[in-house]
Amino acid sequence: MTRGVRVWLAAVLLGAPAATGAAAPQETVEPATPDPSVSEAVPAGTEIAFRLTDPRIAESSGLAASRRHEDVYWTHNDSGPDYGPTLYAVNGQGDTVATVWLAGEGVEARDWEAIALGADEAGEPAIYVADIGDNYQGGWPNVRVYRIPEPRDLVDQTVTATTFTFTYADGGRDAEGLLVDPRDNRLYVVSKEIAGGLYAAPEQLDPDGVNTLTRVGGAPLFATDAAFSPDGRYYAVRTYWNATLYDASEGVPGRRAATVALPESDQGESVSFTGDGSALLVGSEGVQSPVWRVPLDDVLSRPPAPEPEPSPSTTEEADLSGGDGAGGLILAGVGVAGVAVLAIVWLARRG
Repeated sequence: MTRGVRVWLAAVLLGAPAATGAAAPQETVEPATPDPSVSEAVPAGTEIAFRLTDPRIAESSGLAASRRHEDVYWTHNDSGPDYGPTLYAVNGQGDTVATVWLAGEGVEARDWEAIALGADEAGEPAIYVADIGDNYQGGWPNVRVYRIPEPRDLVDQTVTATTFTFTYADGGRDAEGLLVDPRDNRLYVVSKEIAGGLYAAPEQLDPDGVNTLTRVGGAPLFATDAAFSPDGRYYAVRTYWNATLYDASEGVPGRRAATVALPESDQGESVSFTGDGSALLVGSEGVQSPVWRVPLDDVLSRPPAPEPEPSPSTTEEADLSGGDGAGGLILAGVGVAGVAVLAIVWLARRG
């Protein structure tokens, strides 16, 4: 999705005035910056942390900081016949230092969309891979999450995974966000919809049965990934445009704390907190794609963002504003809004 299209669609969906029959608004010209991908709205100090140098990583769709290895990050491709059930460990220079193939009953790469670090039953670091994408908008009868022990040695290897099967209590849906709360190891999924939802898994996962995902809160418009901070105090949900931070110190769902503008990218897909929780790492699909470091110190030191007043036309949990405090989705004309929504759905389903 080009920046011009994103700016226009965001303006329409957030209620920018539009005259019937008028031409689409032009992209706002921003002051020159050292990097054209960074606008003044992006937090100061935002920079490219590294680029994914491995040509096999062409559609990086998830990102997570290692628990065992300093300055090492796990990623994976999206879906397609050229991508197997494979994880890549990359270092702080973006070079692949280990390739891990997942094996075991039920393991496949149908539509991998997210990755998170958590723990296994023994409390040891574990990697959770979310096969939760659904370009048929709920057409799959179930979705899966695969868990493997995080390797102690960064060498190429094959690891047998534990497969967890999930269904949604309110019907199937597309999703691209996976979170594991480091405080209690509970798993959450974030759906990628106009009225996105935060779904909680059972406190204890059953590898032999079907686990039900239950909606417990709202999520921003078309979320493409999510992640918890290392201490569990915050979690972030990213979209193509920004990342919304939630204060979960009193539990999940958390209270919206801030919204962070993200650098421009071809197709923003992934988010992770750094190992010390001081910044977000955000990535995009594409060969040699950059991973940006977005500092959070200034963002989290601001006063909490006010909660929007509920609108009669929205449900209690809906958060269509993308976390920007607009108080809901205001459509500038039924005809224009319909075209905009259809366009975003089509563009979003490319991922």
